Amino acid sequence: MRRRLVISYLLLMVLVLVALGTPLAMTLATRETERIRADRIADATRFASLAGPALRDGTTGPLASELTSYEGLYSINAAVVDRDGAAVIPSPGWQWTLGTRQALDVALSGQQTSRPDSVWPWVDEPIVVAVPINDGGEVLGAVITASPADGVRRTVTTWWLLLAGTGLIAVLACVLTAFGLAGWVLRPITELDAVTHEIAEGDRGARVQHRLGPPELRRLAASFNHMADVVSDVMDRQRAFVAHASHQLRNPLTALRLRVEELGPSLVDEQGRAEHQLALEETDRLALLLDGLLTLARAERQENQRVTVDAVAVAESRVAAWEPLARYRSVTLRLTANPDPVHARTVPTAIDQALDALIDNAVKFSGAGGEVTVTVTARDGGCVLEVRDTGPGMTRSQLGQATERFWRAPEVQNVDGAGLGLTIAAVLVDASDGRLTMQPNSPRGLVAALWFPAPEEPPAPEEPPALDEPPVALEPAASPG
Repeated sequence: MRRRLVISYLLLMVLVLVALGTPLAMTLATRETERIRADRIADATRFASLAGPALRDGTTGPLASELTSYEGLYSINAAVVDRDGAAVIPSPGWQWTLGTRQALDVALSGQQTSRPDSVWPWVDEPIVVAVPINDGGEVLGAVITASPADGVRRTVTTWWLLLAGTGLIAVLACVLTAFGLAGWVLRPITELDAVTHEIAEGDRGARVQHRLGPPELRRLAASFNHMADVVSDVMDRQRAFVAHASHQLRNPLTALRLRVEELGPSLVDEQGRAEHQLALEETDRLALLLDGLLTLARAERQENQRVTVDAVAVAESRVAAWEPLARYRSVTLRLTANPDPVHARTVPTAIDQALDALIDNAVKFSGAGGEVTVTVTARDGGCVLEVRDTGPGMTRSQLGQATERFWRAPEVQNVDGAGLGLTIAAVLVDASDGRLTMQPNSPRGLVAALWFPAPEEPPAPEEPPALDEPPVALEPAASPG
């Protein structure tokens, strides 16, 4: 935008310079030509006053020598012509041209003339002046001079170059001024654009300096800051409400579950016991839902915090944590990764919670005999963690809804869960500038992939602390048995 604004200023300046400089350049050329023309007319008029008696009496000696001296001194050709157009007294270098013939015709009609009206640098044409020789109102002939225009062209060219240089300096000054003015005008807009991107990326504390630029843009910056404050306050209130409500509801829910559980021994009929069991399951499901809401509210509050973690180490710990549950459900859970660390830059606990959600779903829906594979690789300028399962998978339409809050596939409505696991994972991945993608596995199942950016500089390896004494070798422990 700054470039376009500067170009518009520059175009306007060039148009003004052209509009003012062109008439001035033409005026300078005409003025210089008029000066030379006036001088030549004065010389031709003097020769005409001397040529009158020479044409009447036929004595040309003194005038011929004067024209020869005039040509030798000023390099100006001259000739005295009679009324028939014949050169009576020519200078040694006199030559007839089209311009001199046309000027002679005008002079023999009784009018003095000169050609051209203005001398231009690109026109190689002499300055021709013709003055009639009058005697008692009768035209006896004419005096014609042909002056080289080289000096005039040089003078005009010098003036034009001076004008061009002045215009170039003015253009450069305009460019510098335009850049400064454009920067002053656009600085608030540039900062507004940058702050908008920062807020969109999660930095809700970013604000615009409202003391820059024109008054109108200052008011715009102040209005934007006020709007950002209001939106941030509303979001904080909303998240705080969710977190507080989830936290405050847990105590009444726990008390309610205890009371419902205490009713169990007093129920004697089979149907009542079944309803009692359903009530306990619903309270457990409601507790799980409140825990998910609390976790989601905490995840959405994590802003501008980035930590560098070893994704391989995190994946190993999460696979080890879920291994007992997978074994209980007869699901094979394995990790595939190189022993070398693969670092990622994320918000705190992003990889942990995202893997928990993905492994939980994979183990839950794979069924007995299923397989869940967690893979960690360095790819695409970052870290990729994939969770592959052999469960029923999801359709294309279901994949597009999987990260919505409280959404669950119709066929798994009776399976334990709150529908917030993938939502929490998506929020943490987005806060880490990462990506969460899901696609069908072959031949069946689902592949959920997490991509996190790599740190700008890999963390330096930790050096072991220096010891004052050499370490003591420990004996291996005795094997049991």
